[in-house]
Amino acid sequence: MTRMFQRTSLAALVLAASVGLSGCGYNEFQKLDESVTASWSEVLSQYQRRADLIPNIVNTVKGEANFEQETLTKVIEARAKATSIQVTPELAKDPEALKKFQAAQGEVSSALSRLLVVSENYPNLKANQGFQDLRVQLEGTENRITVARNRYIKSVAEYNVLARSFPSNLTAKVMGYEVKPNFTVENAAAISTAPAVSFDTAKPAAPAASK
Repeated sequence: MTRMFQRTSLAALVLAASVGLSGCGYNEFQKLDESVTASWSEVLSQYQRRADLIPNIVNTVKGEANFEQETLTKVIEARAKATSIQVTPELAKDPEALKKFQAAQGEVSSALSRLLVVSENYPNLKANQGFQDLRVQLEGTENRITVARNRYIKSVAEYNVLARSFPSNLTAKVMGYEVKPNFTVENAAAISTAPAVSFDTAKPAAPAASK
């Protein structure tokens, strides 16, 4: 009888603990924390994909005579700066480190955009199928970066709402679920869409009307 009572009591405690953890938001924290981690991994994966494409693009452009050296140098330097940042699990938890990481990636986007626009002035590059294929891959990667970043922003926002809301904020304090930094307001507009790159050559000005 005593053993049966003990088993019943233990089962009741387990059930109460499960209900308590669920009610205080613990399980939701677990779910959202995993979602943030997965979203961040995808962001890093897409940035790495872009970084891997750049050397091929640079090597192709180098073969074009008299290509703007300054434009090419900026792409190389921007990539070097971005890839020199050590990506650790702590990076996404540090507001300043995350800000520097995003700024470096933004410089890469800007330098690449300039390179692709300038390439329109070189007929050989426009006719180079290898370069055009790389351009298409890069455009696709920029779009995937945008999607990945937006998912990350949403994941962090959902997590932070739970961490700040009552009564789940009490669970956050007890279990150590701190509010996570997100992409900053000043670059929110820049990360909402892929960098705009125009491949249209300027139309020649209409000839002046003869008098």
